[in-house]
Amino acid sequence: MTVLQTTPVTPVTHLTIEQAPDPAEVCSAPPPRHPRPDGRDSYTISEVVAFTGLTAHTLRWYERIGLMSHIDRSHTGQRRYSNRDLDWLDLVGKLRLTGMPVADMVRYAELVRAGDSTYGERCELLEATRQDVKSRIAELQDTLAVLDRKIVFYADATRAQAYEVERTPTR
Repeated sequence: MTVLQTTPVTPVTHLTIEQAPDPAEVCSAPPPRHPRPDGRDSYTISEVVAFTGLTAHTLRWYERIGLMSHIDRSHTGQRRYSNRDLDWLDLVGKLRLTGMPVADMVRYAELVRAGDSTYGERCELLEATRQDVKSRIAELQDTLAVLDRKIVFYADATRAQAYEVERTPTR
């Protein structure tokens, strides 16, 4: 196995095609930039809706089912999200893209809240999801190959028809 190195470029790391991140760095990849710095990161639900594209209903549902940990409240009872909450929502979005069932996402959230002693269980859950994703990618690659063959067939047939039309004398 060849280990590829990243080349640090201040202030971020850029990768060339030949380079890949260290597997240990994948989970620690920096999240998207936060709208506000830590310490001044108190967002209303409508601001989180605007940042994430999720609906307020979805955010409340995530909290209700345990996918989101306790969300702080203002003195008037309004939810106040932090940069950490935005990072978590970013991860949840990635897990949703994998096709991970909501029950597994909730289980993962429970394991995170349970602490460092759950690393093994978290790893197993993510490895199973990774295998599912790889299987879906393989299925999609097979499907893409079928589409490519069909496109080539129809493109060739269209060119052949056009050639025949050009060769046919007009009266």
